[in-house]
Amino acid sequence: MKTTNLHRLRRIEGQVRGIEKMVDEDRYCIDILTQIGAVSTALEAVAFKILDGHVNHCVAGAIASGDEQAAAAKSKELLEAVHRFAKTR
Repeated sequence: MKTTNLHRLRRIEGQVRGIEKMVDEDRYCIDILTQIGAVSTALEAVAFKILDGHVNHCVAGAIASGDEQAAAAKSKELLEAVHRFAKTR
């Protein structure tokens, strides 16, 4: 998953450089906004993959450990992350 996320982030970085070039060249505003929307969507996809990994690795591991405090802490951390992510939308 790490390699996939890094690959996606590099592609997004290239998209952002493309947007920068479009702005520099005074391209049509709607085309620029379309590309910005695509970058936002791509970043959200990466965020969901990372969140999925957190749930399936960190949270699940804490629950499986049988340590109630660790499980509660990871669950709380997960909910806080989801709240922060939801606020940005």
